Amino acid sequence: MSAFTTDGAFSGFSVDDIDAARTFYAGTLGLDVETNAMGFLEIRLASGGGILVYAKPNHEPASFTILNFPVDDIDAAVDDLRQRGVETKIYPDDLFASDERGIVRGEGRGPDIAWFRDPAGNVLAVMQA
Repeated sequence: MSAFTTDGAFSGFSVDDIDAARTFYAGTLGLDVETNAMGFLEIRLASGGGILVYAKPNHEPASFTILNFPVDDIDAAVDDLRQRGVETKIYPDDLFASDERGIVRGEGRGPDIAWFRDPAGNVLAVMQA
């Protein structure tokens, strides 16, 4: 019998402003966000998983994608995000060649994907599922 189990495992990441994060994740993206007893945010996903978001005074944005959202229609998802004021073209074309909305087409080498940032500068993505 092992004391280490994966039941209840969750991911987390830092931000520099917990109120701005709450506004973005709950208001802009429409996710289910609660504030726990410690003042951290808990993002509840429809799949049953959860993500902890905590303020960190010396926060530095992650240099990698911290959260991916699979979508059925990348074009519609990007249009929706842009209507909500989210910028989806965050990388220059010499790094990731993309269309004017920031969608990188996988063309059989991977999924179509578009990245965007939260208010703390962390990178998120929508990707064609």
